[in-house]
Amino acid sequence: MRIERCENHHSYRCWLTPDEYQHLKRAAGSYRDSLIIQLGGEVGLRSFEIPQIRPEHVRQVDGHARLRVPEGKDTEGGGGKPRDAYLPESVESDLLRYANVEGIERDEPIFDVTKRTVQRRVKATAEVVADESDDPDWRKVSSHDLRRYYAQTLLVRERMNPRVMMQVGGWGSFDAIGPYLNAPTEEVVNEEFAGASVN
Repeated sequence: MRIERCENHHSYRCWLTPDEYQHLKRAAGSYRDSLIIQLGGEVGLRSFEIPQIRPEHVRQVDGHARLRVPEGKDTEGGGGKPRDAYLPESVESDLLRYANVEGIERDEPIFDVTKRTVQRRVKATAEVVADESDDPDWRKVSSHDLRRYYAQTLLVRERMNPRVMMQVGGWGSFDAIGPYLNAPTEEVVNEEFAGASVN
């Protein structure tokens, strides 16, 4: 895990590796908490967006699932802005199964929680991992680091077109995605140039 102290000196930015993300997901104390982590790390939802989600917001587009976020963040300052997040098949299945088991109607929120509850559940899960691993760095992990993991996975690990990632993730500009990306290590720089045609 790579950690950077934020400018306010009261919080941190944490970049999880895929193994660390999987560890966090497995440590969730409930099916609900695991789904909250998945919606942040695999769908890119913000903590205030997760309580908005209802079963009716899941739809299919040419055999691929989308999740309608009614009021995302408008990075241009005009209020809540809707978007269609890409919903991986495994998360779609888990989400709809949870709604079915819990008897949640199509127009009811899947998670009857607040933004603060989402943040607390992620923090509590990270603290479980800190205790299990005896690694205090896990105590710095927040719900927003799941969105950071999502951006890093799509742009760096999967080399996705940035405009696609920005559309489904709700980023309004290239400047907006910059803080989500980890600065490359010397090893990464060497690997990238070793495979490039400029050598």
